[in-house]
Order: sequence, then C-alpha cells, then structure tokens
Amino acid sequence: MASSDTKPFAPFEWLIARRYLRARRKEGFISVIAGFSFLGVMLGVATLIIVMAVMNGFRHELFQKILGINGHILVHKIQVPFDDYDASAKLLGAVPGVKSAIPLIEGQAMISSDVNTLGSLVRGMPESGIKQLPLVMKNIQDGTFDGFDSSEGVALGIRLANSLRVGVGDSISLVSPKGACTPLGCMPRIKRYKVVVTFELGMSEYDKTMVFMPLREAQRYFSRGDQVDVLEVIVEQPDRILDYTNALRLAGGPSLHFTDWRKRNETFFTVLEVERTVMFIILSLIVLVAALNIVSGLMMLVKDKGRDIGILRTMGATQGSIMRVFLITGASIGVVGTIAGLIIGIIFCWNIELIRQFVQKVTGTPLMDPAVYYLTKLPAVIDPRETTAIVLMALALSVLATLYPSWRASRLDPVEALRYE
Repeated sequence: MASSDTKPFAPFEWLIARRYLRARRKEGFISVIAGFSFLGVMLGVATLIIVMAVMNGFRHELFQKILGINGHILVHKIQVPFDDYDASAKLLGAVPGVKSAIPLIEGQAMISSDVNTLGSLVRGMPESGIKQLPLVMKNIQDGTFDGFDSSEGVALGIRLANSLRVGVGDSISLVSPKGACTPLGCMPRIKRYKVVVTFELGMSEYDKTMVFMPLREAQRYFSRGDQVDVLEVIVEQPDRILDYTNALRLAGGPSLHFTDWRKRNETFFTVLEVERTVMFIILSLIVLVAALNIVSGLMMLVKDKGRDIGILRTMGATQGSIMRVFLITGASIGVVGTIAGLIIGIIFCWNIELIRQFVQKVTGTPLMDPAVYYLTKLPAVIDPRETTAIVLMALALSVLATLYPSWRASRLDPVEALRYE
C-alpha cells in the first residue's frame, strides 16, 4: 500500500502497537516498566476517586448533620425583646420556599443524674418545631415526641444518656447558674425532669451534649417570660439561601436581623474546601509520576525498536504512522490503567464501610473514632462531575506523555537505524 493511501490509525498500526505491548523475553525490562506505569495510573486514579469521595462524604454528612439540627436562617431582634415571635413566624412562613419558622430558646446548663454530672446545650422548641427536623425524628432510639409540649420532660442525645446512665422514664436534674437573684446574690436554678425521648443523630458532638425541652418550659426555666431567643427558618433549597434571605428581609422589615447557615459556618466549610483542593493537587502527582514512567518506558522501547522502525520506513510507513504506533502503545497503558482505576475506585467507595470494619477488626485499632471525627461511620459520596474530571485528567496526562517519545520515533532516520544491521 502506498504511503499516500495510509489512513490515520490504520489496522496495521494497531497490530504493531499490540505486538509491542506483548514484550518478548529479551524485552522483559521494558515490560516491567510498562507494568509499573499501568499500576501507577490505576492506583493514582483509584486513590484520587476514593479520597475525593471520602472528603465529599465528610462534607455531605457534616452538612446534613449541621443543617438537620439547626435552622438554615436565624432571625434575631436587636436590643428589643423578641416577644412577638408568633406573628413574625407567620409572616416569614408565608414567604415562598419557606417550610417553617420555629421559635427557639437556647441555653447552657449542667445536667446530672445519680452517677454523673455533665455540661449540656438545652434547646427549647415546640413539639411542632421538633417534628420539622427529620434528622431528629428519624433517629429516635426510645420514647416519642407525641405530647411533648405537655409532658414537662426532656429529650437527650444517646451518648449523653449513656454517660448519665439514664433512659426513658428516669429523672435527671438541670442546673442553671442564672437563677433567682436575692439580696444575698444570684442562686443557681435546679429542677428535675423526666427523660421522655432518647435520640442518636450520628454526630457525637451533638449526641453527647444535646437536650430538647418544650418551649414553654424553657421559657420558665431560663426566665424568658413570653420571649424567645431566635426564630429558626427552614427553607426548601438551602443552596439558594441568599435569595431566601433577601425575600425574608423584605417580608420581615428592618426590626429583624438575619444570619444564614453559610455565614455561621463560613470558616468551617472554607477549611473543608481548601483541604479538598490541596488533596486533589497532591494526589494528582501520583498520576503525573505514572505518566512519566510511560515516557521512560516508551523511550526505551523506541531505542530497542530502532531496527523495526527502519524496516517499516523502508516499506513505506510514513512518519505519521510510526508516531501513531507508539502513540497507541503508550496511550493504551494510560487508558486501560485509567479504566481499571475507575472501576476499583467506585467498587472501593461502594464498600468502604465494610472495608473499614474489616480492617478495624483485623488490626484491633479503631480507624474512625466518633469522638474525634464526630461521625459514627465512614462516608463516601462519588461526585460524577469530579470523577469525570479525574478520568479526563488521567487520560490527558497519559496521551501527552506519549507525544515526545512518539515524535522521536517518527524522526528516526531509517538509514541510520539499519546501517549496522
């Protein structure tokens, strides 16, 4: 076939590339380099996918836990008592996209039982408001919130209840330093309550400190009268929080001050985003090193196949054909390695909790202490766009790594290659 009739990526180019990928005994060292290049690309892609999925999982779980227990927007009144909260809640609840506006009283208190005394965060909310929090309602361990407003009882996080060694039906004492003031000074307020509900949110920071109390009882206990501290507004789409805040500000008027969840957790989520970016850059170096291995392997293959290149050129193969042969050879390592890494990464992410439990059982060491990481299981959320970006990056690096060795092969002079043969 004449060289002018040769089409790009013709069958004979793929045939030669496949033969070069099947190394013979004397080319064993080149085969070893190709194998390490394949493993490098595969492990690099798999590691990137797994680590980014785990970081996305942490972000998603923390996001769900934080927003599942706290309102998306906090509404305050500045320098004046918030005693018209019912009217404000109805006004704000009428804004399109707002699910509810829940009155809230929040305070710190010591909680004690017959065996222990701990600090706690007391949240006074009406029964209807607590039932608007699916994170709480879906994770009740014992008891029920039905009739919570009239029960004069409290709900405890499961870790707090376990530390106090109490359960539903037992009594605890709440101690607040801000009690009644007398001529002799302010006395702490102490009152006993029955535990009516225990819950587990899956975030140890909440489960070991959180106490829910009926709103009316919280007003009495913390001496708030008919006031509340804030209104917690829950919206349908938290990602569009700025639009909701502007609409609520117009509906509520100048007397209300609004703070959304992004401002309250800005530092926390900024740190998570920076960590994700830095980890992506660092782990991308694994794929880059594997791509450099492809370069070294191809350069050695070009040098070893100088005689073959000379013969192909004398038979009519064009420089473009030679370049494409080595391009296919090198790119095949990267493409197959990337696909294998993608499959391994996805399978690993799907079974990451089982793998964690297995490794933890074998080593006898807790791999994810809830007291440190705030979560009770290892999460992994695969982002399709992010995974696609990882795969495209690996493919691009693999192809780019083959360009220079392939170009060097195409520029080889057939006369020089065959002079000493």
